[in-house]
Amino acid sequence: MLDTDLKEQLQGYLGRLTQPVEITAALDDSDAAREMQALLQEIAPLSSLISYRDTRGSEVPAGRRTPSFRITRVGTDMGVDFAGIPMGHEFTSLVLALLQAGGYPPKVDAPVIEQIKALRGEFNFEIFISLSCHNCPEVVQSLNLLAVLNPGVRTTMIDGALFQPEVESRQIMAVPYVFLNGKEFSQGRISLEEILAKIDTSTGERAAETINAKVPFDVLVVGGGPAGSSAAIYAARKGIRTGVVADRFGGQVMDTLGIENFISVKATEGPKLAAALEEHVKHYDVDIMNLQRAAALEPAGDDGLFTVKLESGAALKSRTVIISTGARWRQMNVPGETEYSGRGVAYCPHCDGPLFKGKRVAVIGGGNSGVEAAIDLAGIVAHVTLIEFDGKLRADEVLQRKLRSLPNVRAIVSAQTTGVHGADGKVNALSYQDRGSGEIHRVELEGVFVQIGLLPNTDWLRGTVALSPRGEIEVDAKGQTSLPGVFAAGDATTVPYKQIIIAMGEGSKAALSAFDHLIRVPVPASGEAAAA
Repeated sequence: MLDTDLKEQLQGYLGRLTQPVEITAALDDSDAAREMQALLQEIAPLSSLISYRDTRGSEVPAGRRTPSFRITRVGTDMGVDFAGIPMGHEFTSLVLALLQAGGYPPKVDAPVIEQIKALRGEFNFEIFISLSCHNCPEVVQSLNLLAVLNPGVRTTMIDGALFQPEVESRQIMAVPYVFLNGKEFSQGRISLEEILAKIDTSTGERAAETINAKVPFDVLVVGGGPAGSSAAIYAARKGIRTGVVADRFGGQVMDTLGIENFISVKATEGPKLAAALEEHVKHYDVDIMNLQRAAALEPAGDDGLFTVKLESGAALKSRTVIISTGARWRQMNVPGETEYSGRGVAYCPHCDGPLFKGKRVAVIGGGNSGVEAAIDLAGIVAHVTLIEFDGKLRADEVLQRKLRSLPNVRAIVSAQTTGVHGADGKVNALSYQDRGSGEIHRVELEGVFVQIGLLPNTDWLRGTVALSPRGEIEVDAKGQTSLPGVFAAGDATTVPYKQIIIAMGEGSKAALSAFDHLIRVPVPASGEAAAA
């Protein structure tokens, strides 16, 4: 299964093992089991510290799925399970599990490692994934790390396509989907920090106390996507005290699969770019405060300091503020959408498409994103109904030609989605109104993929800075908002063309403008602002 180059590369990685590792497989007579066995028998000889054995039939331990395999550090009680063949996006998860079980230190800050080791209780995580999901590996790798570091944690990656009956019985229609001790824990991408915040309930209180104790910044960037990262780097390089507070570092880039128009990089993936952004920001003296969502912005007082209040109850002060909170997926806001989110209503065709193999789905939206989604899904599902509100599709003509060539796709224009319907906790139909005749139609299906654009994350700013009718932050050519000393960049602003490369340029511009503001506005004598 592994070509020569990949074997050589993997052997180099496995040379870093310092402790013996055992791989034990629970197999049956399926083709998937034979494929799994072949893969593991190729990997084991690549290191003298890896041993392999398999069990079949009555020898399979109780409770183990077949086919599956477990990675264990010999002589310990740790175990990481893979119920599926971790190729594609999950191959890295397999490699990291082998390395970390074999004693290779994880690239995680020491306080986080100590927090994981200090967890008390029994945590049995099950992570349902699809091998085409680009959001799943981070979740799998984060939970695997918990299991490697804490004997009270068990994790199992489950390939939904391989264990379809279980997926259907547990009504899983979106990935990654995580269960903890048999109960729903999370749906969608979730970081290691977010996982710890959910299972270690004192995390939020400690973080709020730490944030409240921070001295004021010269530049505080709100948002950790491409615009915020660029702003932080440019500000830090000026030698001024810089902070970044973000709900999720990387922003919506984390949910983007293919990126092929980032100049000088032929192709990359969103999570890889987000990781590179974070690494670049950390190269400078930037205070990053993750998992913190902004709740309000207060204008500067007599001390010349703005206040950014957070939903956690903490607050930060700064001489200038750069807002780069980006945007989120626009929802249809029709009956049934929220109720069936994750139960047939989805927003990521790359992640969740494989779960609808052989089924009927709809795509809402006739722009580039919607038509691309319909094209991708057509190769997986039985039939795609594309619904567009406008009188014609708005996607590029090259995409429309491809769409028209597909026999299992039907495009309906001048149609307004009016509701999502379901039974037994799952989607079973969608209704739409013909905008010409007013007639209501019902489409029987199992999945609805919403692709109708973005909404700026600016609700927390209403009444503080000027917003456009669409809720975007109004900025001038320098990124200045209506409030002097407050700048903005990226998808949350009125700047046209929501592109990564444009957001980065706007972020750097906002940082340079903030610096220019700082050197021209004196610090009040009574101010507490930090010196540069």
